[in-house]
Amino acid sequence: MVQIKEFRIAMPLSMEEYEIALMYTVIKMEQQNTSSKEGVEILQSAPFEDEVLGQGYYTSKVYHLQSKIPTWLKTFAPANALSVQEESWSAYPKSKTVIKCPYFDRCCLTIETVNKADNGCSDNVFSLSDELLAARSVEVIDITSVAKDYWSKMIGTLRVDLSKFQSQRTSRGPLSKGWKDTCHPVMTTYKLVTMDAPIWGFGSRLEETMIEGERALLLELHRRCFAWIDEWYGMTIKQVSEMERENDLLLKKRLHRSSSITREGDSKKRSMNSSKIFIQS
Repeated sequence: MVQIKEFRIAMPLSMEEYEIALMYTVIKMEQQNTSSKEGVEILQSAPFEDEVLGQGYYTSKVYHLQSKIPTWLKTFAPANALSVQEESWSAYPKSKTVIKCPYFDRCCLTIETVNKADNGCSDNVFSLSDELLAARSVEVIDITSVAKDYWSKMIGTLRVDLSKFQSQRTSRGPLSKGWKDTCHPVMTTYKLVTMDAPIWGFGSRLEETMIEGERALLLELHRRCFAWIDEWYGMTIKQVSEMERENDLLLKKRLHRSSSITREGDSKKRSMNSSKIFIQS
């Protein structure tokens, strides 16, 4: 059964600020989660043009984050087979992301995004049909909240109370109860998440797990967008785009070191196996 969930996340930012904040935060979180053992691998980044989205950038990534995979899922597949592939078409203020795991090739998580200069009051920004509206469930994510579920622990939770936090450079905050109805500027990112895992026996559980993981990631990503405002405020798109290019090279270097170590290890194993074969013969 396909699950459709729409997340709405209001932010105390302008539309222009949010684009920069999101790019900066993604870069920093990718760096924090990439080491010589696992992390994010950037495969491709190039301009694209689409009739629906318009002009933007296409990005292809692979997430090697096996240590974060739930234990129950590892009973169905080896951890080293559960790398996640992501394709993203970003044409701000809209984007589309498709996430797949080659091991479960029939499963697909799709995230459609529309960003609007409102406080989350738009009811059907994706122009869904009556049938899809009936199947869709809506959840408003408050960035002042803190989750304590499995995925939040795996992703990590920034220890900043946004109901008490105030930016030194902009004086924005703290975000008290009902802040999105009185805050200026304010904008909302709408995320339509569609998860399809047509696998007999545990497809429904996998769908719920993936949506829960996406929710936790969205919450933490947007909490950090605001908590790090004094770091990215005042940056230009050109500056953060240059950071993005440097980040791609940095991540490739880190994971290349890991793959080189693996290849060296594999070579030694092959050498040992060859010796064993020779001795046995």
